[in-house]
Amino acid sequence: MNAPGIPFRFRNRSEAGRDLAARLAHLGDEKPVVLALPRGGVAVAAEVAGALHAPLDIVLVRKIGAPFQPELAVGAVADGGHIEAVINPGVAAFVPEAWIGREKARQLREIERRRAVYVGDRPRVSVAGRTAILVDDGIATGATMLAALRSVRRANPKRLVLAVPVAPPDVLSELRAEADEVVCLQVPHPFGAIGAFYEDFHQLDDAEVVRLLDGASRPGFPDR
Repeated sequence: MNAPGIPFRFRNRSEAGRDLAARLAHLGDEKPVVLALPRGGVAVAAEVAGALHAPLDIVLVRKIGAPFQPELAVGAVADGGHIEAVINPGVAAFVPEAWIGREKARQLREIERRRAVYVGDRPRVSVAGRTAILVDDGIATGATMLAALRSVRRANPKRLVLAVPVAPPDVLSELRAEADEVVCLQVPHPFGAIGAFYEDFHQLDDAEVVRLLDGASRPGFPDR
C-alpha cells in the first residue's frame, strides 16, 4: 500500500490496461475500435482491446521537441491521411520556423518507418461510424494526444473516447473539448512525470510493439 500523499502506482502497463478496461466496460456493446499510441500505449491498449473484444490498431504520433530541450513539446504530427501539426505558441516563439519544419519532416519519416515495422501490409481498422477509444499509457504535455485526437476525428468516428491511466488535471481539461468522453484513472496534482505512476515503466522496443499487435490480430480477436 502506498504511503499517505503518495499516488497509486501501477505495477506495469498491463495492469493499467486491465484497470482501464474495467472503467470502459460500458462501451463493450458498442463494438468499439481501440487505437493505441506507440510505443507504451500499445501495452495498455492491448489489455483494453482484449477485455472489450475489440480490434486493435495504432495512431502514429511524434512529438516535435524544442532544440534546446527535446522533451519540451513545440508540437506534434500524426499520420492518418491528414497531417496534424499542433504548435505550442509559448514554446514555438523561441524556436526558428526553419528548425520546426526540418524537425517535422524528420518525425514524419519516423512515422513511416514505424508504420512499416509495426503494421506492414495489414489493413488499417476503419473507425468511420464506430466508437473509437484512443489509449496511451499517460499524458504529460498533451501535444501528442491532441494531434492523435484530431487525426482520429478526421476519420469520422461515431464517438471518440480518450482513455488513459494518468494525466495532469489542466491538460486533461483542455483535451475534453476534443473527445466525446474522457476516462482517466488518476488525475493527480502536482503531476510530475508519467513514469512516477508505474513500478515498471521500461521503454518498449519495436519488437515488443510488434508482438502485441500480432497477438491482437490472432484468431480469437475480432475480425479487423
